[in-house]
Amino acid sequence: MNVVLHGRTPETTPLSLSVDRSNPAAPLVRVGGDLAYTTAGPLREEIDRLLAGAPPAVVLDFADLLFIDSTGLAVIVHAWRQGQEAGTALELRTVPRFLGTILDMTGVTGLLSRPSPGRPSAPGQPENGRPTATA
Repeated sequence: MNVVLHGRTPETTPLSLSVDRSNPAAPLVRVGGDLAYTTAGPLREEIDRLLAGAPPAVVLDFADLLFIDSTGLAVIVHAWRQGQEAGTALELRTVPRFLGTILDMTGVTGLLSRPSPGRPSAPGQPENGRPTATA
């Protein structure tokens, strides 16, 4: 089977990260480009750094995300798991349609909907606990 990617190959756009710590209770990480096997390391490291401080929430903004593979998805799940252990909620913002579809199809949306132990819902999340996701 051949897969045609219409003029672009995965991981041709470098990962871009910017971290806004102006709200220490909910640091914001903007993720852009390709989040894939060869590019995911820096995001995982930044998430681990942020979670070491045990903020109430960490926000991942995917407005500029162009591509994600299973390794990128694993980084999101890792952030959720580590956040659960630290009592930190994970919030996803500006989720592109393709990422929302992947999160739904893989069951990660349901996983992210689970509140942290001892916390009914994350800051900025509706009472039903579903992550904030906008297209």
